[in-house]
Amino acid sequence: MNLWEGKFKSQALLDEAAVLACMAYVDHSLLIERPIRAKMATTPETSDYTSIQRRISSVIKGEQPAEFLPFVGNEHVNMPNGLMFRVKDYIVLVEDTGRIIRQDKRGAISSSSQDILNRLNIPAENWLKITTEFGALFKGAVGALPALTEYCEHLRRQSASNCQRWLCA
Repeated sequence: MNLWEGKFKSQALLDEAAVLACMAYVDHSLLIERPIRAKMATTPETSDYTSIQRRISSVIKGEQPAEFLPFVGNEHVNMPNGLMFRVKDYIVLVEDTGRIIRQDKRGAISSSSQDILNRLNIPAENWLKITTEFGALFKGAVGALPALTEYCEHLRRQSASNCQRWLCA
């Protein structure tokens, strides 16, 4: 018997939107909500052994966790390896998302979070669906239509319809 069978899978994340959506889904749905619902934590920063806690702690200390790909800020000519938005903006985006999704903490997407979604061409209503249902929506590679089409042509498989529906405005 495989202990992890059916629970974990590998998916190709083909662009920044796919990476951001998957990170937020994991951070929010799996790593924040479960400990909070189980009363093991009250906030993301007190949610022990989670990547979002590690990111928040690192931001406070002004450090970059060695085990994570860095956030490098806005796109520029000689793009270093990293995600093209700031870690602080990502943390706010995850917090905004949580406040909208949770019934006991109503909120809205802030302007800095909306700027990230606009840059990645993801409508806010799609963002909420993606961050709550990522695993159910995407069964294979994830990305915007151009990246997905290239990937699918290379592998000669998978429909691009779900990625086109949720990751393209």
